[in-house]
Amino acid sequence: MVCVPQLDEVLDGLHVVSLPMRVRFRGITVREVVLIEGPVGWGEFGAFPEYEPPEAVFWLASAVEAAYRVPPDVRRDRIPINATVPAVVAAQVPEVLARFSGARTAKVKVAEPGQTLADDVARVNAVRALVPRVRVDANGGWSVDEAAEAAAALTADGPIEYIEQPCATVPELAALRRRVDVLIAADESIRKADDPLRVVRSKAADVAVLKVAPLGGVARMLEIAGQIDIPIVVSSALDSAVGIGRGLLAAAALPELPYACGLGTGGLFVDDIAESVEPVDGFLPVAPVVPDPARLAALAAAPERRRWWIDRIRACYPLMS
Repeated sequence: MVCVPQLDEVLDGLHVVSLPMRVRFRGITVREVVLIEGPVGWGEFGAFPEYEPPEAVFWLASAVEAAYRVPPDVRRDRIPINATVPAVVAAQVPEVLARFSGARTAKVKVAEPGQTLADDVARVNAVRALVPRVRVDANGGWSVDEAAEAAAALTADGPIEYIEQPCATVPELAALRRRVDVLIAADESIRKADDPLRVVRSKAADVAVLKVAPLGGVARMLEIAGQIDIPIVVSSALDSAVGIGRGLLAAAALPELPYACGLGTGGLFVDDIAESVEPVDGFLPVAPVVPDPARLAALAAAPERRRWWIDRIRACYPLMS
Protein backbone atom coordinates (compact mmCIF):
# COMPACT_ATOMS: atom_id res chain seq x y z
CA MET A 1 0.00 0.00 0.00
CA VAL A 2 2.37 2.74 1.26
CA CYS A 3 5.73 2.97 2.99
CA VAL A 4 4.70 2.34 6.59
CA PRO A 5 6.16 4.37 9.48
CA GLN A 6 6.37 2.95 12.97
CA LEU A 7 3.00 2.70 14.73
CA ASP A 8 4.18 4.77 17.70
CA GLU A 9 5.22 7.54 15.33
CA VAL A 10 1.74 7.65 13.83
CA LEU A 11 0.04 7.63 17.23
CA ASP A 12 2.22 10.53 18.41
CA GLY A 13 0.68 12.81 15.77
CA LEU A 14 -2.93 11.68 16.21
CA HIS A 15 -6.09 13.70 16.88
CA VAL A 16 -9.62 12.25 17.13
CA VAL A 17 -12.40 14.72 16.37
CA SER A 18 -16.20 14.65 16.39
CA LEU A 19 -17.82 16.79 13.71
CA PRO A 20 -21.51 17.65 14.28
CA MET A 21 -23.67 17.45 11.16
CA ARG A 22 -26.46 19.75 10.02
CA VAL A 23 -28.75 16.90 8.99
CA ARG A 24 -28.72 13.13 9.36
CA PHE A 25 -26.58 11.64 6.61
CA ARG A 26 -25.77 7.98 6.16
CA GLY A 27 -27.69 7.40 9.38
CA ILE A 28 -25.44 9.57 11.57
CA THR A 29 -25.52 13.07 13.04
CA VAL A 30 -21.89 13.17 14.25
CA ARG A 31 -18.91 12.19 12.10
CA GLU A 32 -15.82 10.95 13.90
CA VAL A 33 -12.44 10.88 12.16
CA VAL A 34 -8.80 10.55 13.11
CA LEU A 35 -6.33 13.15 11.85
CA ILE A 36 -2.66 12.17 11.59
CA GLU A 37 0.13 14.71 11.32
CA GLY A 38 3.28 13.61 9.52
CA PRO A 39 6.37 15.14 7.94
CA VAL A 40 4.63 15.83 4.62
CA GLY A 41 1.19 16.93 5.81
CA TRP A 42 -2.04 15.75 7.39
CA GLY A 43 -3.92 12.54 6.72
CA GLU A 44 -7.40 11.39 7.69
CA PHE A 45 -8.59 7.97 8.87
CA GLY A 46 -12.38 7.84 8.95
CA ALA A 47 -13.45 4.30 8.04
CA PHE A 48 -17.05 3.94 9.17
CA PRO A 49 -17.43 2.05 12.47
CA GLU A 50 -19.01 -1.04 10.92
CA TYR A 51 -16.00 -1.65 8.66
CA GLU A 52 -13.78 -4.46 9.91
CA PRO A 53 -9.96 -4.16 9.76
CA PRO A 54 -9.52 -5.86 6.32
CA GLU A 55 -11.61 -3.04 4.80
CA ALA A 56 -10.71 -0.23 7.20
CA VAL A 57 -6.98 -0.72 6.56
CA PHE A 58 -7.32 0.92 3.13
CA TRP A 59 -8.59 4.08 4.83
CA LEU A 60 -5.65 3.97 7.22
CA ALA A 61 -3.21 3.52 4.33
CA SER A 62 -4.72 6.61 2.72
CA ALA A 63 -4.15 8.62 5.90
CA VAL A 64 -0.55 7.46 6.22
CA GLU A 65 0.10 8.25 2.56
CA ALA A 66 -1.12 11.82 3.02
CA ALA A 67 1.05 12.36 6.10
CA TYR A 68 4.23 10.69 4.82
CA ARG A 69 4.32 10.60 1.01
CA VAL A 70 5.04 13.46 -1.41
CA PRO A 71 1.87 14.23 -3.43
CA PRO A 72 1.64 13.82 -7.21
CA ASP A 73 1.80 16.66 -9.72
CA VAL A 74 -1.52 18.26 -10.62
CA ARG A 75 -3.04 19.37 -13.93
CA ARG A 76 -5.58 21.91 -12.64
CA ASP A 77 -5.88 24.26 -9.68
CA ARG A 78 -9.65 24.15 -9.12
CA ILE A 79 -12.26 21.42 -9.27
CA PRO A 80 -15.98 21.64 -10.18
CA ILE A 81 -18.13 20.16 -7.42
CA ASN A 82 -21.70 19.00 -7.08
CA ALA A 83 -24.03 20.01 -4.29
CA THR A 84 -25.01 17.08 -2.06
CA VAL A 85 -28.64 16.80 -1.01
CA PRO A 86 -29.39 14.25 1.75
CA ALA A 87 -32.73 12.44 1.91
CA VAL A 88 -34.54 15.49 3.27
CA VAL A 89 -38.13 16.43 2.57
CA ALA A 90 -38.60 18.51 -0.56
CA ALA A 91 -39.33 21.65 1.46
CA GLN A 92 -35.79 21.56 2.93
CA VAL A 93 -34.05 21.44 -0.44
CA PRO A 94 -33.58 25.24 -0.87
CA GLU A 95 -31.94 25.43 2.57
CA VAL A 96 -29.51 22.63 1.71
CA LEU A 97 -28.63 24.03 -1.72
CA ALA A 98 -27.95 27.47 -0.23
CA ARG A 99 -24.71 26.01 1.21
CA PHE A 100 -23.33 25.21 -2.27
CA SER A 101 -22.79 28.58 -3.87
CA GLY A 102 -22.66 28.46 -7.66
CA ALA A 103 -22.97 24.68 -7.97
CA ARG A 104 -24.43 23.72 -11.34
CA THR A 105 -24.81 20.04 -10.47
CA ALA A 106 -26.49 18.37 -7.48
CA LYS A 107 -26.34 14.79 -6.25
CA VAL A 108 -29.53 13.74 -4.51
CA LYS A 109 -29.77 10.81 -2.10
CA VAL A 110 -32.64 8.44 -2.93
CA ALA A 111 -33.83 4.97 -1.87
CA GLU A 112 -33.60 5.93 1.80
CA PRO A 113 -35.07 3.24 4.09
CA GLY A 114 -38.52 4.28 5.29
CA GLN A 115 -39.12 6.62 2.35
CA THR A 116 -41.03 6.08 -0.88
CA LEU A 117 -40.29 6.62 -4.56
CA ALA A 118 -42.76 9.51 -4.43
CA ASP A 119 -40.55 11.13 -1.76
CA ASP A 120 -37.55 10.71 -4.06
CA VAL A 121 -39.37 12.23 -7.03
CA ALA A 122 -40.50 15.22 -4.97
CA ARG A 123 -36.95 15.80 -3.68
CA VAL A 124 -35.39 15.48 -7.14
CA ASN A 125 -37.95 17.84 -8.68
CA ALA A 126 -37.31 20.39 -5.91
CA VAL A 127 -33.61 20.23 -6.72
CA ARG A 128 -34.23 20.37 -10.46
CA ALA A 129 -36.10 23.64 -9.98
CA LEU A 130 -32.93 25.24 -8.60
CA VAL A 131 -29.97 23.44 -10.22
CA PRO A 132 -29.63 22.62 -13.94
CA ARG A 133 -27.97 19.18 -13.65
CA VAL A 134 -29.19 16.47 -11.27
CA ARG A 135 -27.71 13.07 -10.47
CA VAL A 136 -29.04 10.64 -7.86
CA ASP A 137 -27.40 8.14 -5.52
CA ALA A 138 -29.26 5.03 -4.32
CA ASN A 139 -26.37 3.37 -2.44
CA GLY A 140 -27.41 -0.02 -3.85
CA GLY A 141 -30.89 0.26 -2.37
CA TRP A 142 -32.96 -1.08 -5.27
CA SER A 143 -33.51 -4.36 -7.06
CA VAL A 144 -33.25 -4.27 -10.86
CA ASP A 145 -37.02 -3.94 -11.25
CA GLU A 146 -37.23 -1.23 -8.58
CA ALA A 147 -34.37 0.67 -10.18
CA ALA A 148 -35.99 0.50 -13.61
CA GLU A 149 -39.25 1.84 -12.15
CA ALA A 150 -37.34 4.56 -10.30
CA ALA A 151 -35.42 5.58 -13.42
CA ALA A 152 -38.68 6.09 -15.29
CA ALA A 153 -40.27 8.05 -12.43
CA LEU A 154 -37.25 10.24 -11.74
CA THR A 155 -36.86 11.21 -15.41
CA ALA A 156 -40.56 11.86 -16.05
CA ASP A 157 -40.16 15.60 -15.37
CA GLY A 158 -36.62 16.10 -16.63
CA PRO A 159 -33.29 14.42 -17.34
CA ILE A 160 -30.92 12.86 -14.83
CA GLU A 161 -27.17 12.98 -15.42
CA TYR A 162 -26.72 9.47 -13.97
CA ILE A 163 -27.93 7.10 -11.26
CA GLU A 164 -25.16 6.18 -8.85
CA GLN A 165 -25.08 2.60 -7.55
CA PRO A 166 -28.79 1.88 -8.13
CA CYS A 167 -28.30 -1.83 -7.31
CA ALA A 168 -25.89 -3.63 -5.02
CA THR A 169 -24.19 -6.14 -7.33
CA VAL A 170 -22.29 -5.95 -10.60
CA PRO A 171 -24.63 -8.41 -12.41
CA GLU A 172 -27.62 -6.29 -11.32
CA LEU A 173 -25.97 -3.12 -12.61
CA ALA A 174 -25.24 -4.80 -15.93
CA ALA A 175 -28.84 -6.02 -16.22
CA LEU A 176 -30.23 -2.60 -15.39
CA ARG A 177 -27.91 -0.86 -17.82
CA ARG A 178 -29.44 -2.96 -20.61
CA ARG A 179 -32.97 -1.91 -19.58
CA VAL A 180 -32.75 1.86 -19.06
CA ASP A 181 -31.55 4.87 -21.04
CA VAL A 182 -30.12 6.65 -17.98
CA LEU A 183 -26.37 6.44 -17.40
CA ILE A 184 -25.30 4.13 -14.57
CA ALA A 185 -22.48 5.06 -12.18
CA ALA A 186 -20.70 2.56 -9.92
CA ASP A 187 -19.44 3.46 -6.44
CA GLU A 188 -19.61 0.62 -3.90
CA SER A 189 -19.09 -1.90 -6.72
CA ILE A 190 -15.62 -0.37 -7.11
CA ARG A 191 -14.50 0.76 -3.67
CA LYS A 192 -15.84 -2.25 -1.73
CA ALA A 193 -14.84 -4.88 -4.31
CA ASP A 194 -11.93 -7.32 -4.19
CA ASP A 195 -11.53 -6.52 -7.89
CA PRO A 196 -12.36 -2.82 -8.42
CA LEU A 197 -12.11 -3.20 -12.21
CA ARG A 198 -14.70 -5.97 -12.53
CA VAL A 199 -17.57 -3.53 -12.94
CA VAL A 200 -15.84 -1.94 -15.94
CA ARG A 201 -14.92 -5.25 -17.58
CA SER A 202 -18.52 -6.40 -17.11
CA LYS A 203 -19.81 -3.30 -18.92
CA ALA A 204 -21.99 -2.65 -15.88
CA ALA A 205 -21.41 1.11 -15.61
CA ASP A 206 -21.02 4.25 -17.71
CA VAL A 207 -19.29 6.29 -14.98
CA ALA A 208 -16.84 5.28 -12.23
CA VAL A 209 -17.13 7.03 -8.86
CA LEU A 210 -13.77 6.83 -7.07
CA LYS A 211 -13.10 7.76 -3.44
CA VAL A 212 -9.56 8.24 -2.21
CA ALA A 213 -9.74 6.83 1.32
CA PRO A 214 -11.61 3.55 0.64
CA LEU A 215 -9.24 2.77 -2.24
CA GLY A 216 -6.10 3.20 -0.12
CA GLY A 217 -4.94 6.69 -1.06
CA VAL A 218 -4.37 9.05 -3.96
CA ALA A 219 -1.65 6.96 -5.62
CA ARG A 220 -3.76 3.79 -5.68
CA MET A 221 -6.83 5.69 -6.84
CA LEU A 222 -4.85 7.16 -9.74
CA GLU A 223 -3.49 3.70 -10.56
CA ILE A 224 -7.03 2.31 -10.73
CA ALA A 225 -8.19 5.34 -12.72
CA GLY A 226 -5.49 4.64 -15.29
CA GLN A 227 -7.04 1.24 -15.99
CA ILE A 228 -10.61 2.52 -16.40
CA ASP A 229 -11.87 3.52 -19.84
CA ILE A 230 -15.05 5.27 -18.68
CA PRO A 231 -15.38 8.79 -17.21
CA ILE A 232 -14.38 9.23 -13.56
CA VAL A 233 -15.98 11.25 -10.78
CA VAL A 234 -13.96 11.75 -7.60
CA SER A 235 -16.16 11.82 -4.52
CA SER A 236 -15.76 12.13 -0.76
CA ALA A 237 -16.52 9.56 1.92
CA LEU A 238 -18.06 12.13 4.28
CA ASP A 239 -14.57 13.49 4.88
CA SER A 240 -13.39 16.39 6.99
CA ALA A 241 -11.60 19.27 5.28
CA VAL A 242 -8.38 17.22 5.34
CA GLY A 243 -9.97 14.33 3.44
CA ILE A 244 -11.66 16.71 1.01
CA GLY A 245 -8.26 18.21 0.28
CA ARG A 246 -6.96 14.78 -0.72
CA GLY A 247 -9.95 14.23 -2.99
CA LEU A 248 -9.36 17.58 -4.67
CA LEU A 249 -5.70 16.64 -5.15
CA ALA A 250 -6.66 13.34 -6.78
CA ALA A 251 -9.16 15.04 -9.08
CA ALA A 252 -6.55 17.64 -10.01
CA ALA A 253 -4.10 14.90 -11.04
CA LEU A 254 -6.48 13.08 -13.43
CA PRO A 255 -5.85 13.53 -17.17
CA GLU A 256 -9.53 14.33 -17.79
CA LEU A 257 -12.37 15.45 -15.54
CA PRO A 258 -15.61 15.58 -17.55
CA TYR A 259 -18.03 15.66 -14.60
CA ALA A 260 -18.38 17.72 -11.43
CA CYS A 261 -16.93 15.91 -8.41
CA GLY A 262 -18.66 14.95 -5.18
CA LEU A 263 -16.26 16.90 -2.99
CA GLY A 264 -18.57 19.56 -1.61
CA THR A 265 -19.75 17.62 1.44
CA GLY A 266 -18.07 19.98 3.88
CA GLY A 267 -21.31 21.95 3.88
CA LEU A 268 -22.96 19.05 5.71
CA PHE A 269 -20.96 19.82 8.87
CA VAL A 270 -21.87 22.42 11.46
CA ASP A 271 -18.14 22.88 12.13
CA ASP A 272 -14.93 21.47 10.69
CA ILE A 273 -11.26 21.30 11.63
CA ALA A 274 -10.34 24.15 9.26
CA GLU A 275 -12.06 27.30 8.11
CA SER A 276 -14.65 26.45 5.49
CA VAL A 277 -13.67 27.26 1.90
CA GLU A 278 -16.72 28.39 -0.01
CA PRO A 279 -17.09 27.29 -3.64
CA VAL A 280 -16.65 30.04 -6.22
CA ASP A 281 -18.87 29.60 -9.27
CA GLY A 282 -19.22 25.93 -8.30
CA PHE A 283 -15.46 25.28 -8.00
CA LEU A 284 -13.20 24.51 -5.03
CA PRO A 285 -9.46 25.36 -5.06
CA VAL A 286 -6.81 22.63 -4.90
CA ALA A 287 -4.65 23.23 -1.82
CA PRO A 288 -3.35 21.28 1.18
CA VAL A 289 -5.37 21.65 4.37
CA VAL A 290 -3.80 22.36 7.76
CA PRO A 291 -6.16 21.95 10.74
CA ASP A 292 -6.68 24.90 13.08
CA PRO A 293 -5.27 23.97 16.53
CA ALA A 294 -8.16 25.74 18.27
CA ARG A 295 -10.69 23.76 16.26
CA LEU A 296 -8.85 20.50 16.93
CA ALA A 297 -9.17 21.21 20.64
CA ALA A 298 -12.79 22.33 20.48
CA LEU A 299 -13.88 19.35 18.38
CA ALA A 300 -11.83 16.72 20.22
CA ALA A 301 -13.71 13.48 20.79
CA ALA A 302 -14.40 12.15 24.27
CA PRO A 303 -11.51 10.17 25.85
CA GLU A 304 -13.29 6.84 25.46
CA ARG A 305 -13.84 7.51 21.76
CA ARG A 306 -10.18 8.43 21.35
CA ARG A 307 -9.22 5.10 22.94
CA TRP A 308 -11.65 3.27 20.63
CA TRP A 309 -10.03 4.76 17.53
CA ILE A 310 -6.50 4.08 18.78
CA ASP A 311 -7.45 0.44 19.39
CA ARG A 312 -8.87 0.32 15.89
CA ILE A 313 -5.66 1.67 14.38
CA ARG A 314 -3.70 -0.94 16.33
CA ALA A 315 -5.96 -3.65 14.85
CA CYS A 316 -5.53 -2.36 11.30
CA TYR A 317 -1.83 -1.58 11.40
CA PRO A 318 -0.47 -5.14 11.04
CA LEU A 319 -2.46 -5.44 7.78
CA MET A 320 -0.57 -2.57 6.15
CA SER A 321 2.38 -3.36 3.92
